[in-house]
Amino acid sequence: MKLERSLRMAHKPPFPQGAQVEHPKFGFGTVLWSNEEHIVIKFDEHGEKKFVTPIVFPHLKKSDREPPAEKKRSRSRKPKAAPAVAG
Repeated sequence: MKLERSLRMAHKPPFPQGAQVEHPKFGFGTVLWSNEEHIVIKFDEHGEKKFVTPIVFPHLKKSDREPPAEKKRSRSRKPKAAPAVAG
C-alpha cells in the first residue's frame, strides 16, 4: 500500500515551491524546489536539507503558517576606523 502511494506521488511533485511544511525532526520549513526524485526544504532552525522525495513524503505535513519574513542584513555598516599612528 505504501509503495503504491509512493509510486502515484512520483508522477508529480507533492509540494510546490514556496509550500510551508512541517517535518517531525527538523520542524517548519519552506520548499525551495521539488521533483519526483528529490525535494529541498529550507528549515527555520536547521537550514537547507535535501531529501529523496518518496522517502520523506510520508513524514511531511502541509502547514498553513505564513512564510517567515526574510531576515534583512544591514548594509549600512560603518567602516572600521583606521588605527591611530603614533608619531
